[in-house]
Amino acid sequence: MLRVVNGVSLMAERGQVTALLGANGAGKTTTIECAQGLQKRSGGSISLLGQDPGRSGADLRSRVGVMLQDGGLPPSARPIPLLRHIAGMYARPRSVDELVERLGINTFARTSVRRLSGGQKQRLALAAALIGNPEVLFLDEPSAGLDPQSRQLVFELISELRAAGMGIILTTHLMDDAQRLADYVYIIDAGRNVAEGTVSQLLQRDPAMEAGTDHVRTLVFEAPPGLDFTGVLPDAIAISETRPEATWPRVH
Repeated sequence: MLRVVNGVSLMAERGQVTALLGANGAGKTTTIECAQGLQKRSGGSISLLGQDPGRSGADLRSRVGVMLQDGGLPPSARPIPLLRHIAGMYARPRSVDELVERLGINTFARTSVRRLSGGQKQRLALAAALIGNPEVLFLDEPSAGLDPQSRQLVFELISELRAAGMGIILTTHLMDDAQRLADYVYIIDAGRNVAEGTVSQLLQRDPAMEAGTDHVRTLVFEAPPGLDFTGVLPDAIAISETRPEATWPRVH
């Protein structure tokens, strides 16, 4: 039997964004699917809003929003009727019209799910996850396929939800997403926690230096001759070679 997740331990708080950061295949999606009760675990313990998601019923599910990486949306449905249908399953849903307006879903409301772009599907999936007015929100790679404008819109909404006290757990393989959104980050590799902390704490770490080994970072790029780096690069980065006649200065 292949163990996809083995030894992950994490805690997420209300009013915070907790990120699981790692490469594709690291075990992030499996971890949150177990936390949601969507996948049966073979061991360990999980508590979600004080309940075991593997044994709980509709009461817990009504308090949790889930945005899956593949969307899980019916391909023949149109966005707004689908959201109204989902809203009808909850006792106190959010306003469909408000979500449609906020996420720009009205711009593709007449298009069936199967014909939506990747970014449009992501926005619709986020609306579907929020329609039940959840206390906890799981987002699996929320920025995947988003154009820059949609990405900014989604990030602003996530920040507002956090400020309103919602607990948000998201997965990403992009440090930029974690840096923009997360209050606390768990780095997952091969199904295990390998590091955790705030983004600033993680960026201050240098494993090679901690191990006492030499560590040199090299950045190579193309630029016009005579490029002036004054005020562009941090003082800690030394320009070791900049030749006016060269077309590619090398920075160590």
